Amino acid sequence: MKRRLAAVAAFAALATATAACGATENGAAGPGGIYTTIDGSKQIDATAPINPFNPQGSTFAGYDAMSLAWPKNSLLDADQFYPGIAESWTVTPGQGEVVIHLQPDARWSDGKPVTSEDVRVSVGLAYTQGGSAYTVNAGAAGAAADITVVDGKTIKVTQGSNRSNAFLRNVLSTIVVPAHVFGHLLPSDFWQTLTAARGTGPAAEQAKAAITGLGQRVIAFAPAKDVSAGPFVLERVNPGAALLTKNPYFYDADRIAPSKVKVLNYTGNEQIWNYLVSGKLDSAPFTAVPAAVMHRIERTPGNEVRKGYSPVAAALAFNQSHKPYDNLHVRRALAYLIDRGQVTKVASPEAGTPAVTTSGIHASAAKAWLGDGLATLDPYKVDPAAADRELKAAGMVKQGGFWAMPDGSPWTVRINVPASFSDWVAAAKSVASQLGDHGVRASVVTSADYILYLDELAAGKYDVGFWLMGLGPSPYNIFQRLYGSANGWQLLAGRLTHVPAGTQGNWMGGPETAGGVNPGELTNRLNLATPEEQKRIVGDLAKFTNEQLPVIQIYDYVNTQFVNTTRYTGWPPPGSEALRLPAGVWMQLGMIKKK
Repeated sequence: MKRRLAAVAAFAALATATAACGATENGAAGPGGIYTTIDGSKQIDATAPINPFNPQGSTFAGYDAMSLAWPKNSLLDADQFYPGIAESWTVTPGQGEVVIHLQPDARWSDGKPVTSEDVRVSVGLAYTQGGSAYTVNAGAAGAAADITVVDGKTIKVTQGSNRSNAFLRNVLSTIVVPAHVFGHLLPSDFWQTLTAARGTGPAAEQAKAAITGLGQRVIAFAPAKDVSAGPFVLERVNPGAALLTKNPYFYDADRIAPSKVKVLNYTGNEQIWNYLVSGKLDSAPFTAVPAAVMHRIERTPGNEVRKGYSPVAAALAFNQSHKPYDNLHVRRALAYLIDRGQVTKVASPEAGTPAVTTSGIHASAAKAWLGDGLATLDPYKVDPAAADRELKAAGMVKQGGFWAMPDGSPWTVRINVPASFSDWVAAAKSVASQLGDHGVRASVVTSADYILYLDELAAGKYDVGFWLMGLGPSPYNIFQRLYGSANGWQLLAGRLTHVPAGTQGNWMGGPETAGGVNPGELTNRLNLATPEEQKRIVGDLAKFTNEQLPVIQIYDYVNTQFVNTTRYTGWPPPGSEALRLPAGVWMQLGMIKKK
C-alpha cells in the first residue's frame, strides 16, 4: 500500500540506482556479499538526517534502526513480540508495569554498550513527538506514568491510571537511539518539565508546550555519522541508493549472513517492477503488481513469491455530512451495485482478495474474531433490483435512465483517489464504470499525491474517497479507523467525546449513535476489555458496520512479497507472520543464509 508513487523515469532511475554504490551486478562483495532490497516505508532522501525520528530519515528499520522488540503480528494476540534490543520483558496483570531486560551483549557500532540510559533518553525523545505510550496529555489512555532505570541493563515503565491494552506493545515498539549522540537534545530539566506537564493549570500547559516545542528540533537533528545497535550501520547514501555495512558489534553478529545491504531508491511501482524483472532484488516487500507484470517477475531466474496475511483492506468511504450519503439507503444501494470481485480483478489481482462483506475487519481476522458470526452478515451481493428499491426508499428519482437527487437535480458519485496509488485508481475507475452501467453517474477525481489527498480528505472536501481500514492486529486499532477521530470520536484525558462533522478532522461525519449503538464508545471499550469481552464487542461492531455501511469494503490485501533464491536462502515460508517484518529482522532471527 505504501509504494504507489507514479514513476517518471523508471529505466533511467533504474540505471542510476543500480550503479549508485558501485556494487557488482550479482551483489558479490566480500565473504557475505551484498543483500539488495528496497525500503517499504519510504523513498530515499539523501539530504535527510541519519535520524529515526525524522519521517524521511536515512535510517532503515531492522537494519540500523532498532526497536526494543519486533511484533509477531498474531491475529488474536497483539502482545506477542520477538526480541530486539530487549532480550526479554515481564509485565504485570493489566499491564500496569513493564520491566525490560536489555540484550546483555548489545553494543553500539562505535563499541559503546547499550544501556538503560539509552532507552530512557529514547523515551524522552519520543515524548517530544507525542502519541503512543508517550504523551504529555494528562490522563490519556495507555500513557506511561513513570520511567525508572533499575540498573544498567534493566528499565521499568509504569502505566498511568487510565489503562489501555495497547500499553505493552506501544512500549516494546520504542525506537532506541544512543544517549551519547542524541541525549543533548533533551534539556537538563526535561524530566522535571515532564512531571509538571502531567498536572493541570497554566504551569502544566506551559510545560506541555515546552516538551512538544522540542519536537521539530529532534526531527531536524542530523548526527555526523550513523551510530547503530542493529546488524548494520549506514556507510553512505546518495539519491540512488543507501549502502549499509555489517556492524561487528551487533549482539548476534554471527547470525547475519550479508556483509553489506544496499537499499535501492524508487520513484514508483513501475521502477520496483523493473528491479524485480531484472533480478536485482534479493527481496522486496509488498508492491501492487498487475497480473501481466507478475508473470514477467516470476519468469526471472530465482524469483519467488511469498504470500501472507496483511491486516489491511481497501474501502470506499463516505462523508455522511454530504448529501445523499447521509442516507443509509443510498449507501446500501451503492453496495448492491458494486461487483467487488470484478474490482479486485482489475485493481489488485495478485495482492488482494474480494471482500466477503463489509465487516470492518480483514477476512482472515474476521474468521478468527467472528467465527460463525461472519456468515450472519449481509454479503451485499450484486443485486440491481435491491439497489433500485433502496434508492427509491431514499427518495431518489430516475430521469432519462439515470438516478437523480430527490429534488430532481443531477447526482454524480465523485470518487476521490490519490493519483499515485495505482490499484486505487484502477479500482475507482472500475466502480465508476459499474455504477454507470446501472444508472448512477460516477466519476473519478485524482489528487496529485497522497499527502494532499489526506489533507483534503480530513478537511471534508470529498463526498466519497478510498480509505485503508482493518489495520490490525489490535481490535481497537481495527475499529479506530472507522470509529475514531476520522469519524468524530476524540479521547482526551480519559474522556470520550464526539465532535461535529467538519471539525477536528471529522470527515466521515457519521452520527454519534445509530440504532441505539454508539460505535465510538464500543471501540473505546476495546482498550480495556478482557479477551472474552473483546470478542463480543468485535462482533457487535462488525454487525453495526455491516448494517450502517460507513464504508463499503472492496478488497482485503494479501501481503505479496518477493524473494530471489539465487544468492540467499532461508526465507520466511508462505503464510509466515514474519513476512510483515523488514528483512533486517529476518536476519536477526537467523533466517537468511548465504547460498
